[in-house]
Amino acid sequence: MKPNPICSVILALVILSIVMLGCSTSGGPVTPAAPATPTEQALQIPVAGQLPTITATVPPTEIPATATVVVTHTMTPADPRGGKVIYDVESAGTAPEKRAPYGDSYDWNRLERPFRQDMSYVSDLDIVSFTVVKDNDWWYVSMELVGIGPNNVPNVNYGVELDLDHDGFGDYLIWAHPPYTTQWATLPVQIHQDNSHNTSGLSAGKSDAPFTSDGYETLIFDGSLGGNDPDLAWVRLNTGSPAIVEFAFKRSWSGNVFMLGVIADAGLKDPTKLDYVDRFPIEEAGSPVKENQNYPLKEIFLVDNTCRDAFGFEPTHFEPQICPVPATPTHRPWESSPGVPPPPGCGPPSPNCPNGWNSAACACW
Repeated sequence: MKPNPICSVILALVILSIVMLGCSTSGGPVTPAAPATPTEQALQIPVAGQLPTITATVPPTEIPATATVVVTHTMTPADPRGGKVIYDVESAGTAPEKRAPYGDSYDWNRLERPFRQDMSYVSDLDIVSFTVVKDNDWWYVSMELVGIGPNNVPNVNYGVELDLDHDGFGDYLIWAHPPYTTQWATLPVQIHQDNSHNTSGLSAGKSDAPFTSDGYETLIFDGSLGGNDPDLAWVRLNTGSPAIVEFAFKRSWSGNVFMLGVIADAGLKDPTKLDYVDRFPIEEAGSPVKENQNYPLKEIFLVDNTCRDAFGFEPTHFEPQICPVPATPTHRPWESSPGVPPPPGCGPPSPNCPNGWNSAACACW
């Protein structure tokens, strides 16, 4: 019997419906996942040109504290009284005229320059005199100033130069820097030594500029660190009018034979360049004296120093940088009689002036 085509088609449709029904009921309805919201899944996008920051957890590093130097003193200077006084030229009287009266003898390392380069006057730099006295343990050096505020700007360093063999070449510089206190202190004090014997250039009797050397090149004492002898050198300020800067240093260190001078410096303030007159020719250094062709001050300014006086020996007065012998006082009628002019040159020069005769002041340089 031939199969009926209509029955075959119906049978196929029934089978297909059964298969489709099985596929739709095997897993239940599938709900599409909701898209992630920006606050949940969004990436942080770096700004153009800026790298993303990566934070790492690093254990903290302990930074050791800076060690504090504790300086213990066993000796302290006393209060100096009396002593030998050595006078210096001062410029207070001529400061309104923006000049030094005299006393700046560049070739002999005598600097009278308590002025800035514009020739404005700084009284805390201007040395009036210095006094030297000793006791059983100490040498004391007291520096009298025109001014009353050594702690003021421009931050003046004060110093004492020692020439142990009195040859004109400084051997030690006792160097103090501000701030200064009214109590004896070692903290602001250093001592520099010249081991190369060149603080005065090639010759101690004149300027050798331009000359290159290392001056007081060796630091042998720093009061802020103590060292082998923390009591070696001290400084203090005696306030008032006038102000006095006082130094004390041990006789057991310095001995008792030397030439000694003082310095006030707010300019170069460089021990390795002393003596300054050997570093700069006078044309570069300038001059505080208006009559000098090199006026005004240039490279060497804000500095005042003195001659060096003899202690512990009888000088010949031909030692380089020695203080001159004061001229013998003579009657000068023009000083007591108004209207009487001084004679030209103020008379003959004194024969006891190894550094020359200052005809303007009628005295030794």
